[in-house]
Amino acid sequence: PFAIPGPGDLPDRMQSVLTTVYLIYTAGYSQGPGAGVDLCAEAVFLARLLVELAPAQPEVEAALALLLLTEGRSPARIGADGQSLPPARQDRSRWNAALLDEGRALLDRALARRAPGPFQIKAAIASLHSADGPPDWPQIAALYTRLLDLEPTPVIRLNRAVALAEAGHPARALAEVLPLAATLQDYQPFHAALADLLARTGQTDPARAAYARAIALATSPADRAFLQARLLAL
Repeated sequence: PFAIPGPGDLPDRMQSVLTTVYLIYTAGYSQGPGAGVDLCAEAVFLARLLVELAPAQPEVEAALALLLLTEGRSPARIGADGQSLPPARQDRSRWNAALLDEGRALLDRALARRAPGPFQIKAAIASLHSADGPPDWPQIAALYTRLLDLEPTPVIRLNRAVALAEAGHPARALAEVLPLAATLQDYQPFHAALADLLARTGQTDPARAAYARAIALATSPADRAFLQARLLAL
């Protein structure tokens, strides 16, 4: 009903609100800079507002931490050649250290409350991507495994498979990705991940086809340039 929820209803309602704010951010992130309204900034504003209105709630704090840890790396997400860059290949001198430090502090505060939830796990993964040195892929894969217990979605399964591949298990990752084909057939990151896994396991021709499908579905010029370079590298 259109009414203020009681205490027992609030956690589930808050997860819906946090998910909506996160989707606003990801929509802006996908659009990239110069796309009119800055949806990323709007989402960060809303997440900060929620932290003020619902203090001492670990999932609220972690949702803001997740956005800040992602936003802190965004100035380096596109290289000089116009291609999207994964965190490990980004110029760290272009990262926003203040946002990253704030995000880590919020995550530490949330974790200290000993009430784990999905946004805390997602923020922990984002924190590992922004840590000094190469990402701890085994730890990232373990966090995705835990996240699957809370959000058993095809996208989380795909992300875990990518982490497994980066941790040195491409064949196992490919075996986990292939069953997702029907569900994620229109999801561009699925085809990009599939292409990479096929290439890693020596299946060059199927990898080319998967890259072509990923390029056709790409809405960002930077993502398209990155995928075209990977295709040419085959």
